[in-house]
Amino acid sequence: MQLKKNIAISDTGFLFDPSTGDSFTLNPMGIEILGMIKEGKSQAEITSHITSMYDVVESAFERYFYDFISMLKHHQIIEGNGEN
Repeated sequence: MQLKKNIAISDTGFLFDPSTGDSFTLNPMGIEILGMIKEGKSQAEITSHITSMYDVVESAFERYFYDFISMLKHHQIIEGNGEN
């Protein structure tokens, strides 16, 4: 999966898609995950990082991750299958 090239993300979590004019606000976890996607990290790498840094069970994070990825795909923020 990869972030579309024209997507702008601020450090505060404001995301803007100039091709549609849509804007979104990400929470801190969303900012971190999107940053790792932008770096080309795989789903396994993202899961490993988040579960080691935060008090979250892997299965719970994976549900959150797949919901987040689905939302990003729905709004055409990312491209790819989610497995990298």
